[in-house]
Parts: sequence; C-alpha cells; structure tokens
Amino acid sequence: MQDTITTSDGIKIFYKDWGGGQPIVFSHGWPLSSDDWDAQLMFFVNHGYRVIAHDRRGHGRSSQTPDGHDMDHYAQDLAALTTHLDLKNAIHIGHSTGGGEVARYVARYGGKRVAKAVLISSVPPIMVKTPANPGGLPKEVFDGFQSQVASNRTQFYLDLATGPFYGFNRPGAKIEEGVIRNWWRQGMMGGVKAHYDGIVAFSQTDFTPDLRDISVPMLVMHGDDDQIVPYADSGPLTATLVKNATLKTYRGFPHGMCTTQADTINADLLAFIKS
Repeated sequence: MQDTITTSDGIKIFYKDWGGGQPIVFSHGWPLSSDDWDAQLMFFVNHGYRVIAHDRRGHGRSSQTPDGHDMDHYAQDLAALTTHLDLKNAIHIGHSTGGGEVARYVARYGGKRVAKAVLISSVPPIMVKTPANPGGLPKEVFDGFQSQVASNRTQFYLDLATGPFYGFNRPGAKIEEGVIRNWWRQGMMGGVKAHYDGIVAFSQTDFTPDLRDISVPMLVMHGDDDQIVPYADSGPLTATLVKNATLKTYRGFPHGMCTTQADTINADLLAFIKS
C-alpha cells in the first residue's frame, strides 16, 4: 500500500506500507526519497516484516512546502505517521539526514512505540565545526553546498552521485550507472527550497541532547571511507553518547553503503533486529 497523511500544518507526507509482522520504519537521507531504501524494503518484507518508508516534507512525492525544513518538523512528521499507523514495537532505521530525524524522533516521541533504533552513516552528533565540536567540517563547506543547490543543483547532484556519495571516485571503484541515475532522479523529484534549507538542518543541528535521552538499544553503522559524513566525528561519537549503543565500523565502505553494499548491511541489520 502507498498513501499520504496530512500533518497538522497541512503538509501531505507520502509513505509506503508493505507486509506484516514487526514494523521497521525507514528515514531516508538528503536530498532523496523513500525509494532509496528499495534494497532494504524488499529484503525485510521478504523476511516477514512490515516495512514503512516515507518521503520527507519537500522531498520525493510529499508536499513541496517552502517551510518547516528543520529537524523539529522532520521528527514531528515522523511522529504523525507512526501515530496514524499506530505503530508499536517498531524498529527505526535512519540513513544520513534520516539518522538525525530518527534520533530526534526517538528522543522526543518514541515512548512505548520504539523497540530499537539504527543510525547508518548518520549526521549526529553534529556535522559543523564549532568550539565544542572542533573535528567538524567548516561552515563554509555547507555554504558551498547551498550555493550549488541554488545555482545549479542538476549538475551538483550528478557530481555527488558520480563521485563521493558512493565512493565511485575511488581508484578501482566499480561504477554503477543505474545507481547514479537513480540518485539523481530522486534528488530532482524534491523541491529546491527544501533541499537548500535542509543543508542547514543536517549540518548545524546538535543532536547531543537527543542522543543522551535515548535508552532503547541502538546500532550505529558507519563506513570509515565516508566522504559525506566523515567517520571520526560522527559514528564513534554517537555511540559514546547513547546509553545502549553498539558501533559497527565498515572498512572502506562509502556513505551510500546501503545501496552498494546492501547484502552486508541487510544481514547485519537483520542480526541486530533479531538479537
């Protein structure tokens, strides 16, 4: 089934809801859509789980609203969806920006609905360099992203997918043209304003308080060759802040490892869910 819900501020959120059994809810990365989870949706529905994935506001098939492109609204939208579907004992999995969305949702709204959480190549604790986060990336990096999104996102998105997102710029990498085109397709489905504002949301939001408030078991998965969300300032730090977290590091894996290394990631997700 696919459908939409309407949030309290009138935004239509598109979602997919397939299968039965324990629910697994997927939150996608910037600037993509629920389609980015295809390999995981098919794997888990075929293993007897109920899989749910939505398009974030301004992304994919959801409303291209000019407002609300921040982590508070992202988490509220996810809460509206889980309430609408009355999900209980759910596993929440977030990739990249979606990991930030999951962290804030679980901390603020999870309550009795969430059983476990997984953050994959995710933006928490905080990406931008600050006095409290000296290992972060300079704000000028993200300002440059915004400039390219505003001026020529078509080429910028193609360059990201062709190069650092999947590690296709590494020597000897096996380049997958279909993967590149699908990334670009998803990005161009969304609204430019949502993507522009979303850069601030994923780079400047400090999730430290959220992570400290999470008590459910969490798996933190990160590749040490992530060129989008650098490993050292994300995965290991997140794992130290969450009370009941396990860090799993993937040597040489890129940011988009859910796609390029789907077999490995899916097997490890299944083992964590069953544990």
